[in-house]
Amino acid sequence: MELTGFPPVADMRAKILILGTFPGEESLRHKEYYAHPRNLFWDMMEYVCGAGRDKDYNARLTILKKKRIALWDVLKSCSRQGSVDTCIRNGRFNDFNTFLSRYPVKAVFFNGKTAERLFRQHVVIPKLMPSPHLFVLPSTSPANARMAKDEKVRRWCEVKLYL
Repeated sequence: MELTGFPPVADMRAKILILGTFPGEESLRHKEYYAHPRNLFWDMMEYVCGAGRDKDYNARLTILKKKRIALWDVLKSCSRQGSVDTCIRNGRFNDFNTFLSRYPVKAVFFNGKTAERLFRQHVVIPKLMPSPHLFVLPSTSPANARMAKDEKVRRWCEVKLYL
C-alpha cells in the first residue's frame, strides 16, 4: 500500500530546513511529525528553540516557523511495512526545486543518514538558489539507540548556529 507523507511546515522566512526520510506509522496515524513518544525529535527541538513536547503540537509548529525553521521529509510517498527506513520501497521525492527556489534556506539538516543519502542521490538543488550548507545529524528515531541522548543534544544544538 502506498503511503503519503505530510506537506512542509514552513513560512516564507524559513532559513533552516530539517529533513527526515518519511513519517513513521505513529506519525501517520496522528497526522503529526515525529509523533512516536520515544522519538527524540521534539526533545531536540526543546534544546534548539524551545519547541518541546510539553507544548501543544500546533504551538510547536508555530515556534519552528517563528524561529525560521522549516520541517519536511525527503520522500513524498512510498510503500513500507512498519516504520523502519530500510523497509521503504518505491519512494517518490518531494519537490525540492520548487521549495528551495521559494524559501531562503541557508542550511539543511538531515535527521539521520538515510534522509541525507536519499537527498544527495536524487535531489538537484536549483541553480538560482545559493548553495546551502548540508549537515547530517544523529537520527532521533527510537531505532537509533547507539548514541547517548546528551551527545545527540550536543550535535542537534549545532542548528542554533544558523538561527
